[in-house]
Amino acid sequence: MSLSPIPRGVYPSITDISPKALAEKGVRLVLADLDNTLAPYKVTVPPAGVIAWKESLAAEGISLFLLSNSRKPGRAQKFAEQLGIPYQGRSGKPKRAGYLRAMERMGAAPEETVMVGDQIFTDTLGANNAGVIPLLVLPIRLAGNPGRYIRYAVETPFRLLGKRRPFL
Repeated sequence: MSLSPIPRGVYPSITDISPKALAEKGVRLVLADLDNTLAPYKVTVPPAGVIAWKESLAAEGISLFLLSNSRKPGRAQKFAEQLGIPYQGRSGKPKRAGYLRAMERMGAAPEETVMVGDQIFTDTLGANNAGVIPLLVLPIRLAGNPGRYIRYAVETPFRLLGKRRPFL
């Protein structure tokens, strides 16, 4: 396990990550962040592309699990229920415990699990710390919060390094 903030590849969006390629790498579980990864902030309905991607994962024998830090009451639960997947809100990323609980619930080991998220200092750092393969996606939308621009600017060097070491 590592405290590295470097992801294993940077992908345009979650739907650009091939379920078939994941299965060929032995992945059985995809942990996915909600906000700016599966859907923009405040969007409560899963986009059609995400629904199709989840079905493609299932066809390859891969489970999708929503691992969110959302503190908004019911947000992660409602989104996951509409998508028909298990979830864990208030996961405490980047702490290991949330990742380990999710994998235990799903019966998956770290080496057969990937975490897909849009943030280095929560999603990627936490995944590496838990022994899970971190895949980074570009954020869906930055608008609305000046702090996000600063955070993503600070993450830029790690994103560039991650592009050089793709998992898929």
